[in-house]
Amino acid sequence: MTSLSLRTELAEHGVAVDAPVRRRAGAGPSDDGHVLLGGVGTALPIVEKSKFVVRGDRLLVDGADLGLDVVPVQRPRFYDLATADGVPYEKLARLHGAHVLATTVVQTCIRYDEAERCRFCAIEESLAQGTTTAVKTPAQLAEVAEAAVRLDGVTQMVMTTGTSAGRDRGARHLARCVRAVTDAVPGLAVQVQIEPPAELSVLTELRDAGAVSVGIHVESLDDDVRRRWMPGKGSVPMSEYRAAWREAVRVFGRNQVSTYLIVGLGEDPDELVAGAGELIEMGVYPFVVPFRPIAGTLAVDVDRVAPPPAWLVADITDRVAEQLVAAGMRGADQAAGCAACGACSALPSAGG
Repeated sequence: MTSLSLRTELAEHGVAVDAPVRRRAGAGPSDDGHVLLGGVGTALPIVEKSKFVVRGDRLLVDGADLGLDVVPVQRPRFYDLATADGVPYEKLARLHGAHVLATTVVQTCIRYDEAERCRFCAIEESLAQGTTTAVKTPAQLAEVAEAAVRLDGVTQMVMTTGTSAGRDRGARHLARCVRAVTDAVPGLAVQVQIEPPAELSVLTELRDAGAVSVGIHVESLDDDVRRRWMPGKGSVPMSEYRAAWREAVRVFGRNQVSTYLIVGLGEDPDELVAGAGELIEMGVYPFVVPFRPIAGTLAVDVDRVAPPPAWLVADITDRVAEQLVAAGMRGADQAAGCAACGACSALPSAGG
C-alpha cells in the first residue's frame, strides 16, 4: 500500500507518465490519468515536468527509485466499438481505474449558467467538444456495459447525471438506465449519483431498479463555502441533504451511501473533519478528495485556484480515516461507486 504522504504528494505534484486512460473535462473530480500504483487503481494528475517520473514502470523522484511499480491502465477494447446507429461506445461511457465503467447519463445541468455553476465543474465542456452525447439511453448503456464486462473485465458501474428541473432531479431516467443495465448484465454492481431529490421516494425506485449504492454529493458542509463555490447547488438547504442521506441509508444501508468532501475550497480543516464524523455517525461515507483544477472550469479559467498542499490533504485524510476505521467503515466495503474504487482519494492509503 502506498504511504499517505507519498499519495498526497503525488496528488499535488502529479507524475510524468503516458496514461492512455484519462478523463478530460466533465463533471470531475479530476481529469487525471489512471494507473495501477503498487497494484492499486489510482488517479493521478499528469504533469510533464513533475519531479515524479515513471520509467520502466517504476516510480522515480529526482532520479531515485521509490520502490513502487506504476503501470498505466491500458485503453479498453470496448472503446473500439460503436452502437448500431454509429455512436462510439467511448462517447457513452468511460473506463475509470482498471475495472469501473462510468457515465453521465444527462450531460447538461440546470445550474450551468455562470451565475449558478459549480466553479469546479465542467460537465458541459465535454459535450461542447463533441466527446460525449447529451443524453444516454437505457438501451445504449446496456449495450456498452455488456461489452465492457465481456471484453475488459469491468466489475462495477457508476451513473451520474446533470441536475434536471424535475422534482426527481433526474433520478427516474437514472432508474431506467440502471434497470436496463442490470437486466443485460446481471450481477454488475451499479452506483447512482444525484442531488437530493424533492421526492425522496425515488431513492427506493433507484434501489428497486437495481442500484446497490448511492452518492449524494455536497462537496462542502460549510454554507459560506457552498455559496461561494457552488451558488446554485449551494442554495439547496443542508436540511435537504441530511434528509436525503438519512433516507438513503434506510434504503441502501449503512456504508452504501457516500458524499464528496473536497479539500482546498477554504473550509476550516477542523470543521471539515468534525462534519465528516457526523456523516459517519449517520452511516454516510465521506469521500475526501483534494481539489483538482480542471480545464474549462471557472476555478481555472477565472479564479486561477491552485490545488491544496499535500500536508493539508494528508492531515485531513488521516483524521477522517481514523474515524472511519473506528466506525468499521471502509470504502472497499461499498458495493460500487467512487468510494469502492477509491482511485481519486488518499483515504485507502490511510486505512479508510
